[in-house]
Amino acid sequence: MIILGLILLIVGFIFSIPILWTIGIVVLIIGLVLFLLGSTGRAIGGRRHYY
Repeated sequence: MIILGLILLIVGFIFSIPILWTIGIVVLIIGLVLFLLGSTGRAIGGRRHYY
């Protein structure tokens, strides 16, 4: 999700599409939160790791 968020941010910035920029920020933040919670050893949604 982090990589997808970065790709959406870059595409939204290059082509000046604000909705892609916004979706990219949201997906990036969700990916970072899942990564942080998963790295602390907490199971999220029944899964211990999100790849």
